[in-house]
Amino acid sequence: MIHQLAAVDKRAKIGKNVVVEPFTTIAADVEIGDGTWIGPNVTIMDGARIGKNCRIFPGTVISAIPQDLKFDGEDTQVIIGDGTTIRECVTVNRGTKALGYTKIGDDALIMATSHIAHDCILGDHVIIVNGCGIAGHVEIGDYTVMGGLSAVQQFCKIGKHTMISGGTLVRKDIPSYIKVAREPMSYAGINSVGLRRRGFANEKIFEIQKIYRYLFQMKMNVSQAMSLIEKEMLPTAERDEILEFIKNSPRGIVKGYGTAKE
Repeated sequence: MIHQLAAVDKRAKIGKNVVVEPFTTIAADVEIGDGTWIGPNVTIMDGARIGKNCRIFPGTVISAIPQDLKFDGEDTQVIIGDGTTIRECVTVNRGTKALGYTKIGDDALIMATSHIAHDCILGDHVIIVNGCGIAGHVEIGDYTVMGGLSAVQQFCKIGKHTMISGGTLVRKDIPSYIKVAREPMSYAGINSVGLRRRGFANEKIFEIQKIYRYLFQMKMNVSQAMSLIEKEMLPTAERDEILEFIKNSPRGIVKGYGTAKE
């Protein structure tokens, strides 16, 4: 099911029922899982590891060398999970020796003209809307939605189930379960709609809301708020995840509305 006008290296490992449309180029050190569709005019370079039942649209370039002056030709990869869709003219650079790979999880949707730089890790069910720029070494948790034309500074970490408003410039880490918006970026409430869609009970949503009320609305600094949360709220998976995320955030987390500064 490889079109005669596609250029596929004989050493590439192509799974069953893979469709490769005309004018696509696939290099030797590439693996593509069963049932994946590769549209026309796609370039897949050495180091690409693409899962099953993916869809890759025209103009996309996967596993080009990183745009990092420190890169010295090391053997690195791009890893793309099963069921992921990559729309037109997306670029996904492979990793550097710092991590060794760039990874996109299962069932992700990367919309047109977005860029994912070297050594990034994107979780499962992530949606990146058109025209986003994600710099190197960024981590994005499962079920995050990033609005169009947003940009993420290198080394930022974004938790699970977050919603990032279109056009946001992400310069700080974003803990799980919240929405961020405005410029400069600031907290805009918890992602209650997204959490309900994913089966979170109202009691769990109220618990998450209470945690962030301590963090952003009680006129305390982050350390004081964390101490109060640990003292007054029973340990749960969500509580502990949020606290652990903040403790391990060297650049600091997003600020509350009205306190964020350039």
